[in-house]
Amino acid sequence: MKQDISISWKKGMAFEADVNGHKLMLDAGDQHGGKDLGPRPKALMLVALAGCTGMDVVSILTKMRVELDNFDVKVEGEQSEEQPVHFISMHIIYEFWGKDLPVDKLEKAISLSHERYCGVSAVYRKAMPVTHELVLHDTK
Repeated sequence: MKQDISISWKKGMAFEADVNGHKLMLDAGDQHGGKDLGPRPKALMLVALAGCTGMDVVSILTKMRVELDNFDVKVEGEQSEEQPVHFISMHIIYEFWGKDLPVDKLEKAISLSHERYCGVSAVYRKAMPVTHELVLHDTK
């Protein structure tokens, strides 16, 4: 199965990406000749991981009939100091809100995403440590 995207140079450091018919602007900051018209490419690596595992977890919890009030995923990426600057580790924070949420099911959904379903996580784990934690907010 093949997937492809394209980007078109707009001006300066700005590129417009076409991803499955969705447009996304990429750009550098002022200090690198850009105009800050969109996110940097490396930041989108964090977005890809958060989106992939987040969608997995929601899908799994829906099948488990776990009802959430809210759910956020945050990814922190540690970067190297040497060139090329790249991520050397990533840490995922899964934050759940709900009443009497079953922690065992939340942990199981996270584990299944990491070990079986999230293709982004699978690739990243080959290059660096990817860790995670669960934060629970009981909304009584």
